[in-house]
Parts: sequence; C-alpha cells; structure tokens
Amino acid sequence: MWRDSAPAALRHAVALGLLQGPTELLPVSSSAHTSVIPWLAGWPYGELDGGLRKSFEVALHAGTGLALAIDMRGELISEASRLDGRRLAVILLSLAPPAVAGVALRPVIEQRLGGPRTIALGLAGGALALALSDARPARKGRRREDARPLDGLALGLAQAVALIPGVSRSGAALTAARARGFSRSDAHALSWHAALPVILAASAWEGFRLATQGAARGRSRELAAGASSAFLSTLLSARLFRGTRGEARPVLPYAVYRCLLAAVVMLRLRDRPAASA
Repeated sequence: MWRDSAPAALRHAVALGLLQGPTELLPVSSSAHTSVIPWLAGWPYGELDGGLRKSFEVALHAGTGLALAIDMRGELISEASRLDGRRLAVILLSLAPPAVAGVALRPVIEQRLGGPRTIALGLAGGALALALSDARPARKGRRREDARPLDGLALGLAQAVALIPGVSRSGAALTAARARGFSRSDAHALSWHAALPVILAASAWEGFRLATQGAARGRSRELAAGASSAFLSTLLSARLFRGTRGEARPVLPYAVYRCLLAAVVMLRLRDRPAASA
C-alpha cells in the first residue's frame, strides 16, 4: 500500500497518469517511465504490494486504450468497413504473439526483468534498434493499406519483445514497420493500429484477473485518478502527435532521449547498488 499521505498518493497517481499518455504514444517506453521516474524521485511506488502496483498499471493502460479508441474511431470504423481476409490476418498476427507471450511469460518478466538495470538496458537496446531501422530507406510503393500477414507477424513479434520493460511497445512496432520498408508516416500509423488491440485486450484480461483477486481494495481513488489523468493525457497527446507532419519526423531524438534516461538510471545505480535487481 502507499505509505505516504492520501494527498501525496493522489498526486503521484495523477503525475504518473499524465506521464502515461505521451510515453505510450511516443517510442520511449511508458513502462520504463512508470517504474524509473518514481524510483529516481524517491516515491514509495516501488514498495507497493505487487498486486496493487499491477492494478494501477492496468488502470493507466485502460485510460490510454479508451482515449486511443475514441481518437481513432473514424479510422477504426473505416478499417472495419474494408475488412477482408488479408487485413484480418494482419490484425490477428499482430495480436497473437504478445497475447501468448504475455500469458506464458508474465511471471518471469515481472519477477526478473522489472528492475532499474534491466529497464535501462531495454531503453538503450530499443533505442539502438529504433535508430538503425529508421535509417533504412522506405521501399517504394509500401503503404500501410497494403500490409501483408508477414508484416502483421513482424509487428506481433516486436510487441511480444516489448513486454520486456524499457523496450517500448510503440518503439518496437515502429522499428519492425520501418525494418519492413514502410515510410515513417506509414510505420507510425501501423504501430498505433497494432498497439491498440494489444492495449485493450491486455487491460481487459489483467483487469478481470486482478478484480477477482481483490488486489486493489481501498485504493479506488488512486486508480481512478491515474486512469482519468492517463485518459486525458493520451487524448491530448494523440491530437498533438498524430498527423503526417509529426509522424514523418526522424526518431533519432527519441533514441537519444532513451539513451540519456538509461545513463541517468545507471549512474544512480552506482550510488544505490541494492536497487539493481
């Protein structure tokens, strides 16, 4: 449980919710920020009961998923009206690998890969892969509307790897799409379309599982505050970041930022070696 006062707990929940929107949509890893920002700031978030912390993260993702669904509703309706066998295969193949990996590997990931050191490595490794893929020229004629099942599988495998904290779901999907030869703007669109079903499905599954365990009893205000602020920050971020002009920009600044954040974490670990697990 949060050991600080209720007002401080609510402030921390709102702050993490506001951080969730931009870090989920940009290729910088929302999971890394949710973990290392409280750790760097000295908040007691890392000391919470594991079930409560997971409940809070599910609330953040639920707010993000709902905001994305609202912002992308026009595109989703258009995609649904043109759904055929090829597009359905792309969707299913982009969803299956992270779903299977999430169910099979979740305990291992939560127990062994959630510490500051592994998050820093995920940030740096993901940044390198992102920068290298973005430097690759797009193939002529590759549009997001023409994505094939193999493209969907690449997006799905990338999102499965992104279950490792620090890698970034949007960053991994963007890396895969760029590696498959899509332009920056089409790769961004594909990464957002691939991420939305995963976010919604994971939030629904984890929410149901945690609700049956009663992991978040007595903390409904913090969960609601986090979910609401994540919803608002995601909606605003989507309006700011989406669009051809923003999506066509190089991703190198994000890769540099990730490496800088990883360096800050590693430097802090030198002073706090006990927290390196």
